[in-house]
Amino acid sequence: MSFNLELDGRRVLVTGGTKGVGAAVVEVLHDAGAKVMTSARSIPEFSPEGVYFIPADLTTATGCAALAKTTLEHLGGIDIIVNVMGGSTAPAGGFAVLDDDEWSTALNQNLMAAVRIDRALLPSMIEQGSGVIIHVTSIQRELPLPESTTAYAAAKAALSTYSKSLSKEVASKGIRVVRVSPGWVETEASVALAERLAQQAGSNYEQGKKIIMESLGGIPLGRPAKPKEVADLIAFLVSTRASSITGAEYVIDGGTVPTV
Repeated sequence: MSFNLELDGRRVLVTGGTKGVGAAVVEVLHDAGAKVMTSARSIPEFSPEGVYFIPADLTTATGCAALAKTTLEHLGGIDIIVNVMGGSTAPAGGFAVLDDDEWSTALNQNLMAAVRIDRALLPSMIEQGSGVIIHVTSIQRELPLPESTTAYAAAKAALSTYSKSLSKEVASKGIRVVRVSPGWVETEASVALAERLAQQAGSNYEQGKKIIMESLGGIPLGRPAKPKEVADLIAFLVSTRASSITGAEYVIDGGTVPTV
């Protein structure tokens, strides 16, 4: 049985596509034959040949509008949106250090970027009667770390709820909206964190990884996910092989979330 994902020629926008999960998604979809555009604040050192990159600050409404406009002009339409952009720069210290600016940053980065991109590009999908939107959420919406991820986790929870509502609204118009919820993924940023924790503990990288896993309550699989593993899941979900899947959330966390 062939498992061709039938993505050849599909027009794709991946936000946050120059590092970590986003870069892996760009590579996997490009290798599958899709026409891929991506964006980030800074131009990447390396990107797959044939991938169109545009610098954009998607924490702003003007940045999102400019990216959407360029996407439609360059690709001539849009079939797939993968909203990977997100993250947290909030300091440790719990609720007391989260002033209005920190909350605004978390919401703009992890919720409003996706909302604005969807709002700008959905009319094109509705007009053609088809499309797929993937929102990358996080298990942090279920397992927030009060010391450092409260705002991030709350924004991802809002993204998940928004995604569910949007899926119910646009399914009858031929558009699928699916959430992918990673746990700890071994990206460049997480590697740097593990190395820093290891250095502070006077130990090695593997011990640094163990510190992070313990802070999450443990990962039964015994390791973080690889960016490509998340990207492979997303590639399946945007493909025709998943044409009856919408409104669902797929957790890829090595068993970290301990509840049903």
